[in-house]
Amino acid sequence: MGESPFNVTTLKGKFIVFDGPDGSGKSTQIARFVQWCRNEGLNVKEVREPGGTSIGEQIRDILLATKNTEMTLPCEMLLYMASRAQLMEQEVIPALANGDIVVADRFVSATLVYQGYAGGLPVRWIEQVGEVALQEKWPDLTVIFDVDCESASKRLNPLLDRMEMKGDSFHQKVREGFLKLAENEPEKYAVIDSTASIEAVEGAVHTLVQERFCHPITSK
Repeated sequence: MGESPFNVTTLKGKFIVFDGPDGSGKSTQIARFVQWCRNEGLNVKEVREPGGTSIGEQIRDILLATKNTEMTLPCEMLLYMASRAQLMEQEVIPALANGDIVVADRFVSATLVYQGYAGGLPVRWIEQVGEVALQEKWPDLTVIFDVDCESASKRLNPLLDRMEMKGDSFHQKVREGFLKLAENEPEKYAVIDSTASIEAVEGAVHTLVQERFCHPITSK
């Protein structure tokens, strides 16, 4: 992508989340963003949700297993938060204290959308539990990768997990939920059109992060 026109050292200690509907291409962009940060000489802690710890990965297996059809929505939400609480305590908070950039593949935004806006749980319940799980250390920025449902479905692995199998109507609500988050709190969320080329989306991510957090390098 070339040399950055910004001073990227101000990214140290920032907590950035990549989120969006299933099939939005966020995982591809996380890998590219993490590599870009490391090329800039920054330390990066990369985590995924649910999971990221031994306990969290066990919870992930329960959440995504297709056999667990009887799981209630409150149980589902609390399991996601339990995995998140362990991740915060064990990985995220120490990394931020060390001045690392923390980059998360999904976070509380996903719970607000999947179990809240799309699932039907009151968002305020999720936010209240989130205060406990996150120890009030909310992300500095959540990047929402927006994609229409038809394009997203073409990108998904044919072996769908339990969340991916919820149907078109549910996933349309998911997309609308992510857009609603960004509309309601633009200081915390930003939307990027992920139907563009991988390179174009990557460039949009760099521009967004630099404009939010970095100071331009000025010539002497």
